[in-house]
Amino acid sequence: MFSFTSFFFALFALFSIAASAPLAARDVYVPPVLYPNANTVWKAGSRHNVTWDTSNPPAQITNKIGMIVLAKGDFLIGLNEPLAKGFDILSGRQEVTLPADTTPGDDYSVVLFGDSGNNSQKFKITN
Repeated sequence: MFSFTSFFFALFALFSIAASAPLAARDVYVPPVLYPNANTVWKAGSRHNVTWDTSNPPAQITNKIGMIVLAKGDFLIGLNEPLAKGFDILSGRQEVTLPADTTPGDDYSVVLFGDSGNNSQKFKITN
């Protein structure tokens, strides 16, 4: 029968072994979003090309499948309904359609997900 002390030491030994194992190298790819930028004004319901810099990708990208989500302020508002998804993160551009019912404001950004997430600069959306 295992006592609590035996269980504790067995668990401690397991964690010690796991902690001493080398971690696999992982490159995180965070390409800067170029457009939209701080001078951008989008109209609700319009189509645009979101662009990002792909000039310096790492040798290994864990997830090359991209997704673009709209954010307002510091909050993701389109996570359940992304502006685009399923594209190659190395393409450098993706056409999106802004929902027609988007509320006007000057604190919007797009977030590019793939291996990591990266925000555009804040931009304005009008009716």
